Amino acid sequence: METLRIGSTGPLVELLQSKLKELGFLTGNIDGIFGNQTYNAVAAFQRSRGLIGDGIAGSSTWLNLMPLINGYDVHTVQAGDTVFRLANAYGSSIDGIIAANPGIDVYNLQIGQKLVVPLGTVVPGDISYSYDILTMNIGALKAIYPFIGTGSIGSSALCRQIPYMRLGTGPKEVFYNASFHANEWITTPVVMRFAENLLRAYVHNTNIAGYSARNILRDVSIYLVPMVNPDGVDLVTGAIRPDSEAYRQAEAISEDYPSIPFPQGWKANIRGTDLNLQFPANWEQAREIKFAQGFVSPAPRDYVGSAPLTAPESVSVYQFTLAHNFRLTLSYHTQGRVIYWQYLDYNPANAASIGARLSAASGYALEQTPYASSFAGYKDWFIQTYNRPGYTIEAGYGVNPLPISQFDEIYRDNEGILVLGAVLAP
Repeated sequence: METLRIGSTGPLVELLQSKLKELGFLTGNIDGIFGNQTYNAVAAFQRSRGLIGDGIAGSSTWLNLMPLINGYDVHTVQAGDTVFRLANAYGSSIDGIIAANPGIDVYNLQIGQKLVVPLGTVVPGDISYSYDILTMNIGALKAIYPFIGTGSIGSSALCRQIPYMRLGTGPKEVFYNASFHANEWITTPVVMRFAENLLRAYVHNTNIAGYSARNILRDVSIYLVPMVNPDGVDLVTGAIRPDSEAYRQAEAISEDYPSIPFPQGWKANIRGTDLNLQFPANWEQAREIKFAQGFVSPAPRDYVGSAPLTAPESVSVYQFTLAHNFRLTLSYHTQGRVIYWQYLDYNPANAASIGARLSAASGYALEQTPYASSFAGYKDWFIQTYNRPGYTIEAGYGVNPLPISQFDEIYRDNEGILVLGAVLAP
C-alpha cells in the first residue's frame, strides 16, 4: 500500500479516512485530502496499536487496518479454540468461518493452523472507488468466499488487468458489467456490493431480494466485470496523479474539447476512445452521428475510435462475450433512472417482459434508447449478435460523476434488477 502523509490526496486517502472514522479516530469529513485532522487521527490510531504516532500511514499502519479494510482476519489456532468460540470472539459466524476455510475439521482444529475469520463488510459505499480498491476488494472476497472464480478478461490501455468474478456454478450464464465510462465509476461498487451480499446470503442460506441465494448460484453462473475502464476511472477519481504522463496525455486530449470539464467530464478510456461506441453494431452510423456533434478525434467522451474494436478494453469485453454463452446481459451506466432494452427492430424473446419486471423492481422507467445513442454500444452488439435480452441500466440521477452520497439509494434500487437478471434469464 502507498505511504500516505500530509498533502496526500485521492481514493486511498478516502479509504484511510473512512476506516479511521469507522473506528472513531476521525470526526471530520471523508474528503480525500490528508490534512491536519487526518494526521491527528492516524497518530491516535497508531498509538492505540502500540506504534509510533508519527501520523504517517505507512506499512505498519496499513497492516493494522487491513482486517477492517478486507473484512476478515487470519487467526492462528491455539489450544482450546473451537469454531464456535472463534465466531463469538470475532463477532463472526460459524457458517462464515467454515465457508472461508474449506476442508477444515470443525471438531478437530489443529494448533498452529491458520483460519480466515470473516468480520464484516468488504465493499465500501462511502468513498471514491479506484482500481486499487477494486482489486483489494476482489482479493478479500476471494479469501472469504474461496469458491468464487476470479481472473482477467484482458488488459487496459495502460496494460492493467481487467478483472472478472464468477459467482455460482449453474449452467445458465449471465453477464453484468460496469464502468464502461470513467465518470460513471459509482456503478462499480454497486455491482461489487451486490456480489458481496449475494455471497453472504449464499453462505448463510438466506434470501436476497426475495430469492434463495443458494438456488440462484446453483442454477446460474453470474459473470461480473466490475470495471471495464480502470484507467479512465482512476483519472476521474484522482488515483492517476497530475504529475504522471498518463494524466498529462489525457489533459492534452481534453484541451481540444474545452467545453468538457477535466477530469470530471471524462468518459473515455485513457487514450480518448469511448469504449461503449466501439462495437460492430452500425458503428459507421455512430461515427456519423458523433462526428456531426464534433467528436472527430480522441476526446473525453463520444469519440468512436478509428475503427470498431480498436480500444483494448472493448476488445477484451467482446472476446470474453464470444467465449461464453450469456443468456442475458446488464450494462451499468449513470444517470437517469432508466432501463434501455431495445436495439433497432430486434425483439428478443422475453426481453420486453423481463424489462418490465426489472422496471417494477427498481422504479426505473423502461424506455427505448435515444436515436443519437442507438448504435455501436455493447448492448446493441449483444442483441444484434445473439438476439437475447440485453439491458443498459442508467442508475441514479444528476450530473456525472454522481456523488457517493447516492450510493445507498442506487444500490437499493438496483439489487432487485441484479437478482432478477439471473433469475429471469431465458
